[in-house]
Amino acid sequence: MEAYFLDFANLLLRWLHVIAAVAWIGESIYFVMLDNSLRPPKAAEDQQKGVFGEMWAVHGGGFYHNQKYASAPAKLPADLHWSFWKAYTTWLSGFGLFVLLYMANPGFYLVNPGSSWEWAANLTGWQANIVALAFLLGGWVVYNEMCKRISPNMERDGLLSLGVAVLMVVVAYLSSQIFAGRAAFLLTGAVMATAMSANVFFWIIPGQRRMVKAMKAGETPNPLDGKRGKQRSVHNTYFTLPVVLLMLSNHYSFTYTHELSWVIMSLFIFAGALIRQFFVLMHAGQTRPAYPAAGVALILVAVWIGAPSGAGNAAPMAGGETSVETDGQAVAAEDATVASGGPVDEIHGIMERRCASCHAQQPTHEAFTAPPAGVALETREQLLRQADQVKQVVASGYMPLGNLTQMTDEERASIAAWTP
Repeated sequence: MEAYFLDFANLLLRWLHVIAAVAWIGESIYFVMLDNSLRPPKAAEDQQKGVFGEMWAVHGGGFYHNQKYASAPAKLPADLHWSFWKAYTTWLSGFGLFVLLYMANPGFYLVNPGSSWEWAANLTGWQANIVALAFLLGGWVVYNEMCKRISPNMERDGLLSLGVAVLMVVVAYLSSQIFAGRAAFLLTGAVMATAMSANVFFWIIPGQRRMVKAMKAGETPNPLDGKRGKQRSVHNTYFTLPVVLLMLSNHYSFTYTHELSWVIMSLFIFAGALIRQFFVLMHAGQTRPAYPAAGVALILVAVWIGAPSGAGNAAPMAGGETSVETDGQAVAAEDATVASGGPVDEIHGIMERRCASCHAQQPTHEAFTAPPAGVALETREQLLRQADQVKQVVASGYMPLGNLTQMTDEERASIAAWTP
């Protein structure tokens, strides 16, 4: 029953996280579009009031007139809209999911026993949790210090952008060496998401509060507050597409099981930023198709790097031909193999030792209440029905997750060479 309630909490937290993220990212993208779409006001009275730019829009059967003030307007309303709870809710719900799914089972999800760094491969569960938290905190501290030291007055933002790009490559590399593949992608995205939320919490909102306070007191706001808020908001908008992709990557093993997963991660990050740049410029009236083209090119490079080297799952026959069976023949072959035993018994024995603790109708591993992805491997019949999938995920190194059950290279080779 406890596992059931944990699963239900996982479902509700994930639902909340997705809703909050959609609302936050949607609002962020909207305001970037609005800021870049502003045009000088045409009415003389608006110019006299200090209106910096305006945009007319039509949506939902009505017309909207958005205006931005470069300085304090004559009067600030009491019900001034603030945008921050969506950001905080997204991070808090995402961190809650990380605790529930990864930190609750660190030996299974975080520890990377195949790491070439001995200290990382030998981490215990609680040590892996501490390292993961330090990784998130350290990523924010380094990023924040770079912003403060490289471009404190927002006069060297181009150089800062280059520095942040290098930082993300370093983060991708370190995460792939320290943590299990799926966790590495997630934590790289979490470093970026933490920076986004912290930008809102520590810089954007406090700066805006100081600006509002000065305006209400009849004082001139510090222009650095506005510039700094704009700087961090711009960073956030370029982080959005990479973060979403990295959070989705845990469903696709080809991304994080590759030995160059950190390169694939980096390519995705830069591709997302380039594609986002196209839309940012488009809203400012500039169409630069080279940006999405470059983004697609980077994605294609990632596809090329991550492509499996195998020739597929077709069974080779004498003379180099490939067997093609009808459904009826496949069923007959399966029945014959089950009846006669043979190689399937060896592979099924490996499944019992290395896989069945999770892939069972009643898993004995505490992390699962049902077989992952609905795949049970308790009987030879179940194994044969999933043969191609088993060969693929085992050969790629995706399964067992983090090699928690210590499948040997010999066992992995036997499964890869097995002809069902």
